Amino acid sequence: MGLLTGLCTFLYHLPQIYKWLLKPYYITSFLLTISFVVVRKTPGLCEHLVTQREDGNSCDFDWRELEILMFLSAIVMMKNRRAITVEQHIGNLLMFTKVANCILFFRMDIRFGILYLALCLAFVMTCQPPLYMGPEYIKYFSDKTIDEELQRDSRVTWLVEFYANWSSDCQSFAPIFANLSLNYNCAGLRFGKIDIGRYEEISKRYRVSTSPLAKQLPSVLLFQGGREIMRRPMVDSKGRAVSWTMNEENIIREFNLNELFQKSKKLNKSRGSKEEEQNGSQPQEGGEELPPDTNNTEQPKESKKDQ
Repeated sequence: MGLLTGLCTFLYHLPQIYKWLLKPYYITSFLLTISFVVVRKTPGLCEHLVTQREDGNSCDFDWRELEILMFLSAIVMMKNRRAITVEQHIGNLLMFTKVANCILFFRMDIRFGILYLALCLAFVMTCQPPLYMGPEYIKYFSDKTIDEELQRDSRVTWLVEFYANWSSDCQSFAPIFANLSLNYNCAGLRFGKIDIGRYEEISKRYRVSTSPLAKQLPSVLLFQGGREIMRRPMVDSKGRAVSWTMNEENIIREFNLNELFQKSKKLNKSRGSKEEEQNGSQPQEGGEELPPDTNNTEQPKESKKDQ
């Protein structure tokens, strides 16, 4: 049943997966992933490889290689149980397959292992996964603007993501947070992001660690009147994040976004009615009154990352 569900999910997201695989990062990663199978199965090359098969057929997997591949499959299935997005599923598959390939190449020939490890290191140092550049209603803060924006209007609630561009978890969470901003952004409920990988002072001030061991990235904090109300994931006494799945459903439930959105809409309506009263009591010159702008005057513009 689980295999059938995974297959249906893969077929549903196939057009999106095909679009991802056309990007240079995923093309290179895919080539590194299938490299051992290509080397082992390529005629003219596989005949010269070392094998532990009893029949001496070096163009087929031996029992130890099959064992490693089966162990790889088990690890990928366990890791993907906590994966949220399709990007995370694909990322786990590509990453652990490269680890298995490195072990297999070293076992086959130490020269192949060193060469493959050098290629993987070069890939990690020179290629970065593509950032999310889709639609969003998010304000990007800097170290000089975050405090001013959070304290500007005490009636506005801010949901702010603290992230780092180098974090794969942050990259996977980016489309989820963007989708939340598209669905819930209004005059009284705003969405913001700040790259604490660039602003270490902000990381210390808001007590969000960028250490990979702390596992606090990404962190989502709720602010009202410039004060922090809650955050997810929570942090224990040792500074490590409490295990929590960062998906859209949990964000909506834990931060009560539906309730906050309804309150924010009422705030927007009250602002509109006050503007109508003020405009009604102050007629414009020439005898004509200008219609009040009730289309969320504080609606943030759709912003993009500062590359």
